[in-house]
Amino acid sequence: MRRAGCQSVAKKTSVDQEVLKTTSTCQKLFGFSPTTDFRSFHSFVCLLNRPTDPSCLGVTRFLYGLLMMMDIVQERGLGHADRRWGDAEECRFPLISSLKPLPLEWMYIVYLVMLVGACGIMLGLMFRTSCSLYLASYWYVFLLDKTAWNNHSYLYGLTGFLMLISDANRYWSVDGLMSGKIRNSHVPLWNYTLLRVQIFLVYFIAGLKKLDKDWVSGYSMQALSRNFVFQPFTLFLTNDQIDLFIVHGGGLVIDLFVGFVLFFDKTRPMGILMAASFHLMNSTMFQIGMFPWVMLATLPLFCYPGWPRPLFRRLPKCLGPILPLDGESQTSLHCLYPKSQVKPEEVNEKPMATAMGRVTPQVKPSCYHVTSTLLTLIYICLQCFLPYSHGITKGYNNWTNGLYGYSWDMMVHSWSIQHVRITYLNMDTGERGYLNPNVWSQTKRWTSHGDMLKQYSECIAENLATYKISNIKLYFDVWKSMNERFQQRIFDPRVDILSADWGPFTPTPWLMPLLVDLSDWRIKLAEIESNLYNNNNDTDVVFVADFPGLHLENFVQEDLGNTSITLLQGEVIVELVDQHRNVSLTAGQKMQLPSNQFHNIHTVSDEPSCYMYIFVNTTDVEFLRNLTEFEKSEQEKNSDIDLSVKNESTDEDLSTEPYRRALLERQQYEESRNAPYWQSLLKFIKRKYRLFSRSFNFIGGAVRSIIMSEPFADFLKTAYQNQNEPYMPPTKTST
Repeated sequence: MRRAGCQSVAKKTSVDQEVLKTTSTCQKLFGFSPTTDFRSFHSFVCLLNRPTDPSCLGVTRFLYGLLMMMDIVQERGLGHADRRWGDAEECRFPLISSLKPLPLEWMYIVYLVMLVGACGIMLGLMFRTSCSLYLASYWYVFLLDKTAWNNHSYLYGLTGFLMLISDANRYWSVDGLMSGKIRNSHVPLWNYTLLRVQIFLVYFIAGLKKLDKDWVSGYSMQALSRNFVFQPFTLFLTNDQIDLFIVHGGGLVIDLFVGFVLFFDKTRPMGILMAASFHLMNSTMFQIGMFPWVMLATLPLFCYPGWPRPLFRRLPKCLGPILPLDGESQTSLHCLYPKSQVKPEEVNEKPMATAMGRVTPQVKPSCYHVTSTLLTLIYICLQCFLPYSHGITKGYNNWTNGLYGYSWDMMVHSWSIQHVRITYLNMDTGERGYLNPNVWSQTKRWTSHGDMLKQYSECIAENLATYKISNIKLYFDVWKSMNERFQQRIFDPRVDILSADWGPFTPTPWLMPLLVDLSDWRIKLAEIESNLYNNNNDTDVVFVADFPGLHLENFVQEDLGNTSITLLQGEVIVELVDQHRNVSLTAGQKMQLPSNQFHNIHTVSDEPSCYMYIFVNTTDVEFLRNLTEFEKSEQEKNSDIDLSVKNESTDEDLSTEPYRRALLERQQYEESRNAPYWQSLLKFIKRKYRLFSRSFNFIGGAVRSIIMSEPFADFLKTAYQNQNEPYMPPTKTST
């Protein structure tokens, strides 16, 4: 009995220690213990406004401002703003059509304001004003161009807003140096709560979105296994297995669970290691700017709020002038303090700041505390709702849902574009013509979204009016593939987009449905493609699906001397336009297509037709064969070939010049590929230096142009000459 009693006491003591440890963790990390009473709104207000160490928030603010300064030059487009905003005829895709870009020199001023704001955020200088300047200019540039929208750009804007409403300038800031009232003062817990929840939702909702069948089946991201970061896995997995289990399976698990792993003391180191490895790998595989580094900078938010203090104390004293002032955190009017931590004589005093900057602790909630609590709850609910709000914004839905930027469905969908044709019909003359798909647009992202297509058609009509072509109809035939499916139409080619209806809250009627019934074909298509490539490396294949009653108009270029079509499903009629001949095909039949001629493929079956083009670029095959022979002959003549040396021009030199140039390019590529790491790093640094120096040079030119009332075009011409760049003033684009 005594032993049993001792064991019971020992077990109770162990449980109590575990409870105390959990309580300590929750109090340090989130400001509450598991025994906190949440049954009343008053207790919840006290919780979210509980005093918290400001040091982690201050470090996060500093890193965010620093990374945003680099982001402005790169992904926000300051480094190439002249190319992006300089052409007056360029078609724009703003969220609101009435939103227009400013003249080029004033766009540089917008970027300058954004830079000043980001720098102010980093330094904690005039913090609210800096945040406001940054956010106003950032969201203006963001809303101007939907083609540049993505999840992490949206995240930057949200984080800037959370910084604006927080007290992130209480630690390691210029404002704190100038004001003893806020220096090293507590911040309310909701400052951390909002940022932690926001980052948690980025991971968790991205994981929920990856439960999509295409992601789980391994069709969203292809061929990533060939990247060097997955080299260790090739020892025991094939490339296909790496793509399926490591890329897709691993990405799903990390996004879905890493937010929870970061919560607990025991699992947090593993969570930080997982997340850090994940983001570092992404930074090498994808061109996604500062996003991996921003996510790395936010990971410490899940640690104890006071973690920077012991770290800064261990740094050398010579760094003292740039390190934050150390000392005990002081009270703040924005926080609510437990009565047990306040002197009895101060409990009933009116909160106020003394001459020394000390604030009387506040124990009773004010309007500020209640309002901040309500806004915190509203913001969290809004961020949970928006990624699934596509039932409201139906006009922005296509084969995927939403306004493409706030859904956290990162990398879930991959697109490939095969064919774009823009047809205009002049209603005054009856003339039918075709437009270059790249006309008046630097991007093809409009090919995936109905709202952008509508904006593009209206822009084309305005530009054609300058050519005295005004009364027109516009038809778009866009063929795309999503996640390794058949190439198919995304918009109805029979609809005049100019006169077509579109609304933000109603479905787009001229959007063609995704042929999901054909998704199971992807396994067979991969087998066909693999067999073709194994048998002949010079062969290429394109898989196409079309709707009943429609036809594909295509032209086989002269280079594609060996092109055939094989019908996989349905029934089609192949119309050879130049030969005035029709050929019917049923499933399994194949026919050769003449090169340098048009042909139409009409789908006449009641179900969608599926077929594949198999073609060989005979010109490329012949060139590669001649290149191999040329390389052998040159090696026989001289084993040490100087491909860059040009002799006197002869007929033989002119005929061999393409092969000599091709060998030189191959040699340069191999040299760059095998270059030492330090050379690659040096090239990277030089490239970034040129980009940043160009950015500040053009900002200076814009400021001088405005102050001196000089044409900005004169500065551009001089700058291009100094940098050996071609000067391309805005001109009417050839159609």
